[in-house]
Parts: sequence; structure tokens; C-alpha cells
Amino acid sequence: MSKRKAPADNLNSQFCDMLHDLAEYEKNVARNIFKSKAYRKASTILSQHPVRITSGNEAKKLPGIGAAIAKKIDEIITTGKLEKLEKIKADDSTTAIQLLTQVSGIGPAAAKKFLDQGVNTLEDLKSNEGLLNHHQKLGLKYFSEFEERIPREEMSKHKTQIKMLVEELDKQYTATICGSFRRGAVSSGDIDVLITHPLYTSNCKEKKKKTTKLKDIVDHLEEKLYITDTLSHGESKFMGVSKLADVSSHRRLDIRLIPFDQYYCGLLYFTGSDVFNQNMRSLAVEKGFTLNEYSIRMLGTTGVPGEPLEVTCEKDVFDIIGKNYVEPSDRNL
Repeated sequence: MSKRKAPADNLNSQFCDMLHDLAEYEKNVARNIFKSKAYRKASTILSQHPVRITSGNEAKKLPGIGAAIAKKIDEIITTGKLEKLEKIKADDSTTAIQLLTQVSGIGPAAAKKFLDQGVNTLEDLKSNEGLLNHHQKLGLKYFSEFEERIPREEMSKHKTQIKMLVEELDKQYTATICGSFRRGAVSSGDIDVLITHPLYTSNCKEKKKKTTKLKDIVDHLEEKLYITDTLSHGESKFMGVSKLADVSSHRRLDIRLIPFDQYYCGLLYFTGSDVFNQNMRSLAVEKGFTLNEYSIRMLGTTGVPGEPLEVTCEKDVFDIIGKNYVEPSDRNL
């Protein structure tokens, strides 16, 4: 099972997994981002539904699930499969692209290029490593490990390790693992960390200073053997590989260094879920604000956003738009 599919304890995992596969097909092969997002949204909604769906009509009562997806759910219930997916799986080129794009660093365009060069399988990739860039080589090297779900117990160990190592540098650093882990998921696909510091703000104009701060963090995590490989390293974002001393598997790690004055909007955004974020943005617009991962701003009469409003915690954002605070564990929409 791909790490992005629904965990096995999900009562609607059969529907979620098939919708996930359709979403991946639309994104990587058909290049229809609208359909891909629709399937992914429906999969997310179903994964959080507390009871097993028994019909398409029942599914249609849930937000984000229309007649077309409801019909597919009926087909799955009746036959145990989807004819569209069966045709997709029977197409060798489609299957190859789907497989290749599971390798970290290989997107749809790169997968199609590899396919045109006769590279169809992971073994083909291994035999043609000269065609791969640094990121893709590491994606291939750790393919099986990256595909594993990370148990919550292990994620908690990563949380403790990251917090300890970052605070060794400076106790004023704040580090939070976001995504499904913060929402209470029993397993995660990767480790997505947000870090901030009171002295690092959006008004800091010295790019060198910004880079040095993230570089200091990454260097320290490497020295302590927590970070094992670098995929990419920018001014405010690091993508790489991490490993705990008592765990055999390597894990995908993303670190974002966020300005202190933007941290809580970023925390809200990167915690998710995607559907919850969409709902928050829509409500903000209804109330005369614009909300994104950086800030919340009041919209003027001309529709032009004003200056960022002060946000000192996540609850401030909810208060501004007149919504009761929602705990991260209740944001799994």
C-alpha cells in the first residue's frame, strides 16, 4: 500500500484506496488536476467517516461527494472493483508512469521522459542511474522505506528528538510536527516540521542571515546523525532524509523555517486537513478577510488586502473570522 493511501483501520479504506488511485492517475497520467483534487477530497472525507458507507446515496450526503463518485462507490460495493481502474491497470504505459511517480523526485513529466527512454520499472531505474538526478537517486535508494507508513509511536519519538536537538542550539526555537500527526493520526506518510524563532521575522531583510539560521539547524541535525541525506536545501525549506537510532527505516523529512510573525498562520495551514483549510479560507472571505499560510488580512472595499493582522496563536485566526476554535484532532474533514 502506498503511504498516501488510507490506513488499514479505516472502515472505508476500500473506497478511499480506489479513489486515491484515480486521483493519482488523473494527476500523473491524465494531467487533470481538477479531477485529481476531487477524488482526493472525496477520499479524505470518506476516510474520516466513522461508519462503513453502504451505498452511493449514503455517500452523497457527505460534503465533496457528488453523483459521479457516488456511482463509483455503488460499483465498488456491487462488484468489488472499478472498471475504469481495471482498464488503467491493464495499460502498461499508465502502470509504468504510476510506479515511477511513486519514487520521490520523479514527477509526471520526468516519468514520461523515462518511459520514452525505455525505463519502465524500478529495476530499469537502477540499471540507468546515470539518468537520475541526486533527489531521484535517493528516492530510488529509499523507495521501500519511504512507502511505509510511520506509526504514531515512532512519530512521537521523532517529535522528541527534533525538539531536543533544535533546543540544543537555542531554547527559543519552536519546532512542531504538523500534518496528520498533529491531527492525531495513527500513522503518517512523512515528517513535516515547522520551526520558528522570535528573532526571525518577515521584516528580516538579510537573506544570508535567513539561510544561516536554517543551515545551522540542518548542520546540527546532521552532526547528531539524525539527518542522513539532503534532497534539497533552500533559504527557508529543507527536504531530506532522517533516521532514529533505534529504528531501521529511513523517513522523508521536510523542515520549514517560518518567520515568527507568520508562524501561527503557517501552523494552521500545514496542520490541515486540505478540506478544513478550504473551509477556513472560504469563511474568512465571507467575513471580509483573506487567509493563507502567511497571514490573515482584512479586505478593503476594493478587494485589496490590507496589512497582516497580528496573530499570536492559532485561536487568534478563529477569533478574527468569528469561528469557535477547533482542536487539531477535530480538523480531519
